[in-house]
Amino acid sequence: MPEPLDYVAGIKPYVPGKPLQELERELGLMGSIKLASNENPLGPSKKVLAALKKSLEDGQQLSRYPEGSGYYLKNALSDKLSRNRATVSPDEILLGNGSNELLNMAVRTFVGRGDEAIMATPSFVVYAMAVQAVGAVPIEIPLVDYRHNLVEIAKAISNKTKMVFIANPNNPTGTINKGDEFEKFMESVPESVIVVIDEAYFEYVTDPEYPDTMRYLKNGRDVLILRTFSKAYGLAGLRIGYGISQQSVFVEMNKIREPFNTNTLAQLAALAALEDEEHLRSSVAVNEEGKEFLSTGLGSLGLAYVPTQANFIYVPLPVDSKVIYDALLHKGVVVRPVGKKEIRVTIGLPEENKRFIEALRTSIQ
Repeated sequence: MPEPLDYVAGIKPYVPGKPLQELERELGLMGSIKLASNENPLGPSKKVLAALKKSLEDGQQLSRYPEGSGYYLKNALSDKLSRNRATVSPDEILLGNGSNELLNMAVRTFVGRGDEAIMATPSFVVYAMAVQAVGAVPIEIPLVDYRHNLVEIAKAISNKTKMVFIANPNNPTGTINKGDEFEKFMESVPESVIVVIDEAYFEYVTDPEYPDTMRYLKNGRDVLILRTFSKAYGLAGLRIGYGISQQSVFVEMNKIREPFNTNTLAQLAALAALEDEEHLRSSVAVNEEGKEFLSTGLGSLGLAYVPTQANFIYVPLPVDSKVIYDALLHKGVVVRPVGKKEIRVTIGLPEENKRFIEALRTSIQ
């Protein structure tokens, strides 16, 4: 084969976890629980399942191409986003194969070889990968107190900077940057720089000081707000997310968008999920209950966990995270090691949270 491009060869690929069934087979386990991928433990709503069942029984939906513009879903999102705020037009919404595709699309549209894009570290690993994949340079600014250092990120902006990524809440720490500091940050960012605000865990946030990023859009700023149906809505397996930005931004991004980038079933499921607000409230309530239980349990173990605004908890450890990961794995509990001495655990159902705490208790002794 030909040699890969130099900037592609240097990318460290994303490494997914093994299927739970395969891990159980290898270790001779049964009844394991997966708390590694920040999925909704309640799964999708009954309205979603009913909509999918009806579509599959029809059969015609599978033999036809998806609705390429996402017309119905974009209009439903427009209605939802426009409640109690300035109107969000369907033209200010773009659907993606998860919000992951949208951030890659944004980079391919606006960032080129030799340009720079700024992000925090540790944060969502795909930011740096997407930037490297176009031959640009990722500038990584370390977190301070597990949060984005917005002051240093602003200082790092140069005439080569085309894009800044802010994950709020941040993955893997679950922390947020609040309204006042975010406002100061936005005032310091040149209008020539696109700020990508990744709000994948938006629905789980309860802090009243969480910034209202939609107002930057209404004030004419070139921000790209990313949200997803993968987390609180429980549709991770269908891969569908959306971006909110100026219509002019999406005019350019649409030039490189795949013609049918979101599939029919994903669009139908997302429409049904939007209608089931009770399921969303239940998902958030289960998360809050689990957050309190895990916080108390981790505290009882003497572990200084990081308070979270997402559906996972970042846990610094006194020992190597790989040792704890392996110990938990052999007890049938799968978490995510995210550093040399840190793990990230998804907030699960009550019985899953209890099992994690008990397994961790015996693993660190």
